[in-house]
Amino acid sequence: MTHSFTSQRRGLLASAALALTLGASALPSLAQAPQDLKIIAPAGPGGGWDSAARSLQQVLTATGSARNVQVVNVPGAGGTVGLAQFANNAKGDGSQLMVMGITMVGAVLTNKAPVGLDAVTPIARMTGDPLVVVVPANSPHKTLKDLAAAVKADTSRVVWAGGSAGGADHILAGLIAKQAGGDAAKLNYVPFSGGGEALAEMLGGRVTAGVSGYNEFESMIKAGKLRALGVSTAQRIEGVAVPTLKEQGMDVELVNWRGIVAGPGISAAQKAALAATVTKALKSPEWAKIAKARGWDDAYLDADAFAAFLKADQQRVKDVLTSIGLVK
Repeated sequence: MTHSFTSQRRGLLASAALALTLGASALPSLAQAPQDLKIIAPAGPGGGWDSAARSLQQVLTATGSARNVQVVNVPGAGGTVGLAQFANNAKGDGSQLMVMGITMVGAVLTNKAPVGLDAVTPIARMTGDPLVVVVPANSPHKTLKDLAAAVKADTSRVVWAGGSAGGADHILAGLIAKQAGGDAAKLNYVPFSGGGEALAEMLGGRVTAGVSGYNEFESMIKAGKLRALGVSTAQRIEGVAVPTLKEQGMDVELVNWRGIVAGPGISAAQKAALAATVTKALKSPEWAKIAKARGWDDAYLDADAFAAFLKADQQRVKDVLTSIGLVK
């Protein structure tokens, strides 16, 4: 009797141990991201979001974090076309990601987009591009103070050139106008689809000042065709002798950040797996090399910190766009 009870107990313990072992071995698979990933770049080929998506694709495969990574371009309306499509198609899907950034935050507001950023799951903030304020080399505005004085005297007479309406460049021009004591509602901003067009307008004397990523204007600044008045970062760009806006008494700081998000309704395990996979890629030497070559600053925030940042940034962008009359 005792013997059979002992055997039975041993059998039960063995089964429990086996179950625990199986359970433990099953756990890692829950935390593993799928080997096949799809990254949506909500813009045409060749732009910042496309570059970020393809760079991440390259690093995910190079580091063995994923076997097959597909990038799909969905251009239109500052990323809001891609956002709406992504929110619909990636619902509950732990194998899809989308690149986005501050321009999308602005576009959601200015386009009154039916799908907002509450419809995605923040995974990580990736990079930050320093923005620079430039004027043509022959401009009467030698310093940021000169430009600020012109903005204060007659905001509408200062013509700004930059990227899409409501994007990072536009937001920075609005912040500068407010700080200069001008009438932000009279901001005269001309959006261009690329830095090349904005450059032509500036060099042709049809535009007072331009805003773009520093890299976009770097060659023209070095060639002496454009004068850099200030960069929008907290500290100067390494190796670049252009003062920050803050150094010159203007309390403005803004980076053209980019982040990556997953679809709505994914599980906690799916989110953790994607976050771990993306973080591994962003912390790799391969990513650091690409970022350096492209002039991207490391602006990494993990999923929770990025979610909090995104919430605060949406409010900040809304305040600026309301003050310049783009958001009612």
